[in-house]
Amino acid sequence: MSGNYRRGSLFATPSHKKSEELQMEKPTEKTTLLDPLKSRERKRSHVYGAAERAKSFGFENKAFDFDKQFKEIVKDSEPKPQAKEWDADDQFDHVLPLHQIINRYHSDTIKGLSDDQVEINRSKYGANILSPPQKKSQLSKFIQALVGGLNALLLASAGLSFAIYGIQFATSEGGQNDDLYLGIALVIVVFVSGMFTFYQELKSDRIMESFKKMVPRVAVVYRNGARQDIDAGELVVGDIIEVKLGDLIPADIRIVDCQNFKVDNSSLTGESEAQKRSKDCTSSDPMETTNLAFFSTNAIEGHATGLVVRVGEKTLMGRLATLSSTVDAGRSPIGVEMDRFILIMTIRSFVIGVVFLFIAIMMGYHWLDAIFFIIGIMVANIPEGLSVTFTMILSLTAKRMASKNCLVKHLQAVEALGSTSVICSDKTGTLTQNKMTVSHMWFNDKIHQSETSERRIGASFDNDDPGFSALGNVAALCSRAIFKPGQEDVPLHERIVEGDASEAGILKCMEDQYGDIMAYRALYPKVCEIPFNSTNKFQVSIHDMQNPADQRYLLVMKGAPERIISLCTTILIQDKEYPLNDDWKDKFEKVYTTLGSFGERVLGFCDYRLPIEKYPPGQPVFDSEQPDEFLNEGFRFVGLISMVDPPKSSVPNAVEKCRSAGIKVVMVTGDHPITAAAIAKTVGIISHGNFTRDEIALQRGVPVRQVDPTESEVAVLTGSDLKQLSSEELKDVLKNHEEIVFARTSPEQKYIIVSAFQELGNIVAATGDVKFY
Repeated sequence: MSGNYRRGSLFATPSHKKSEELQMEKPTEKTTLLDPLKSRERKRSHVYGAAERAKSFGFENKAFDFDKQFKEIVKDSEPKPQAKEWDADDQFDHVLPLHQIINRYHSDTIKGLSDDQVEINRSKYGANILSPPQKKSQLSKFIQALVGGLNALLLASAGLSFAIYGIQFATSEGGQNDDLYLGIALVIVVFVSGMFTFYQELKSDRIMESFKKMVPRVAVVYRNGARQDIDAGELVVGDIIEVKLGDLIPADIRIVDCQNFKVDNSSLTGESEAQKRSKDCTSSDPMETTNLAFFSTNAIEGHATGLVVRVGEKTLMGRLATLSSTVDAGRSPIGVEMDRFILIMTIRSFVIGVVFLFIAIMMGYHWLDAIFFIIGIMVANIPEGLSVTFTMILSLTAKRMASKNCLVKHLQAVEALGSTSVICSDKTGTLTQNKMTVSHMWFNDKIHQSETSERRIGASFDNDDPGFSALGNVAALCSRAIFKPGQEDVPLHERIVEGDASEAGILKCMEDQYGDIMAYRALYPKVCEIPFNSTNKFQVSIHDMQNPADQRYLLVMKGAPERIISLCTTILIQDKEYPLNDDWKDKFEKVYTTLGSFGERVLGFCDYRLPIEKYPPGQPVFDSEQPDEFLNEGFRFVGLISMVDPPKSSVPNAVEKCRSAGIKVVMVTGDHPITAAAIAKTVGIISHGNFTRDEIALQRGVPVRQVDPTESEVAVLTGSDLKQLSSEELKDVLKNHEEIVFARTSPEQKYIIVSAFQELGNIVAATGDVKFY
């Protein structure tokens, strides 16, 4: 199921003025309902491409114009010079015609690859294996824990103590045992401290190893014309594979054919909503097009046949893994300070020792006694207990963090987290619940707010209200989502739903309203269903309402709001139906625009009582393959439902505490900029009353380029914008804006953002596709 955002400016965010035309019940924020005519004018005036948005920050376009080249290459199927050049680059496997890609890899959509071609492609394009980064042996890690940091000073002190004892033992009848005991004690301290550090990191490494289970193990592939199951590591570029509901995608694939195929890209892009896949190229950007599915993402609906175009380290996930393993995190703040402390203590001890050596010699001491004297002074200047104290404090802190489900890989990261000056936070699952939740409903000519907290319990609306009763009935019946069996004792917000994210949100909302939603559905048996598809943009089900007084079947429908409203002739308000005239359509347009400006996904709902003469009870004759026979009827519009992946209840307070501590909180997500900006305002990353440069331009009615960048403390940049910026230009944006949201970013771009903050001297903590720095 796919609903459309109502998008004005790419940087649009919810407004907070009071509406005079529509009423809202229990709103948390006052909302301006936009005039659709003006909205369309704004779209024409203020929607810029990536290059224009980059120029709006004062930067020129230095990047390759992918969109222009994309239009040229799909304009004609005949290879052009630039197409031949791209043909050598698998980055454009989703743009070129499918037959050209098939021929490049010497494959066949029916028979797949031959055994000989499999070996050729494997040697040419590589195996479907992620090479693990080179790891240090456990022995080398243990040695490093023993001799690193302050332990180096202690070992030096122990060595000097043993040296004194040895010299005294060799030059006299017997050395003093004090120096021997001190050396042994220092070695024991070093060993205990090193063991603490080594054990903590060993435990973390074992937990991280358990995360590797996400890698797909088996793939269904066609080779030599036969369908067979093979290990996913045996796949090669050019293989034809099948993927179905519940599978992990075993490689980056181009869709050859599919049926209602959807994938969960949240691990890559941060989008909570299931992403529809098709065989058509819809964008020159591999992350935006619908004809690619990526390695290790989940297939959550339908099935597809795909052509493997990238394997192993060349996949998007493989490139991310390689990037993660090659990025140098550098020294932690405590590591830098420790090196500085060791250097100072070494110089201090040496200088004091040399000074006292000369003093001792001038006072007439024997040179050997003077050496013993300065060695003793140097040992006394080393804080023997500091290393153990330091390790114990960090270990206790790491243990407390582990009790809060926070894994510390390296003990020094504990102190680095405390030194953080910038937090780059992912949106989905970090700031938000990663669960689509019903947030608003429009019925009875009013926008109603729904509870979106994690633990909401009980009905939010009056089931006896005719307006809600009709909307709730359609929402409850027109759905394929069900709860996974055996969860009767599981709290509602924790139950697993079989179905896409939007239907899961509606299902839980209706479960709150009606109690046992499955029992409610059983009261009104389904006799026919037309699943959603991208052509119709709606889903239909027909039900026997089991009403002796009115035996007509009830047709219920949901889908893209503009599609639903176009099929309706009346609208239900309270218990009366009104003709759906231009006035009502204008109100619909304004509400639709308002809910879309919140970054919410909006669905429309309608119903219709089928005529008993054409569809007599007990003799249902419905052809689900021919939906057009239902579309000539006059449907009744019952309302809108909008959904959002809501913020976690604890996030706004956490963001406020971070900002009060002087930490800049930045959102870095792969989701749409409207959704990202809306969530950023909700959690406090964008302060109330602060506006983006685009919003200031809209308020003044002037082009964006006429607004001085320094007038806005807020910046909302997309991945396309980042492609236009040089390293220095990106740093200028980071320095000149206190509140920043990055949207539609790839995992690799998140590393670029973190690196830019680091180069400005910040200690950066990042969540999501990156790690602590």
